[in-house]
Amino acid sequence: MDENDTVREDTAADAPEVREHDHIQAMKAELAEAKAAALYAQAETQNVRRRLEKDAQDARAYAATGFARDMLTVADNLERALQAIPADLRDDERFKGLVVGLEATGRELNAVFERNGISKISALGEKLDPNRHQAMIEVPTADAEPGTIVQEMQAGYMIRDRLLRPALVGVAKAAEPVGA
Repeated sequence: MDENDTVREDTAADAPEVREHDHIQAMKAELAEAKAAALYAQAETQNVRRRLEKDAQDARAYAATGFARDMLTVADNLERALQAIPADLRDDERFKGLVVGLEATGRELNAVFERNGISKISALGEKLDPNRHQAMIEVPTADAEPGTIVQEMQAGYMIRDRLLRPALVGVAKAAEPVGA
């Protein structure tokens, strides 16, 4: 406590209006502090509410991620099965129903993926994007610019704006000179 405070206390004891003024100033300071605390608490509550709403929205949007990853294996196997059917069996009347059924199943699976925000990543001819593609091999070639995807070993998929599975790809590299 300094000398001014001591003088003020001595004066306030003899002058009720000074004591009342000091009391009012103290109450105003407390009120301002309480208002600031209330505004801070209100802002914090709004931030928490926004975070919870975003978390709930993300949970709804990406709830099927695990299931979708499991279904990608089914889609891969179905696609491999369709590719393995030789042309002469595709034209054979005895197998036409099977082929048509497998193709219809593939189309329906793709439609279900689309309805749930799952999309195939384009890869062939694209520049390697490590956020969407995983390079498995380098392919020496003069037909494509180095860093360009020239082979797709496994399709990649996105679920809305998130990577579900990267595309496994072969990337072009400069061809080695002949005789080197």
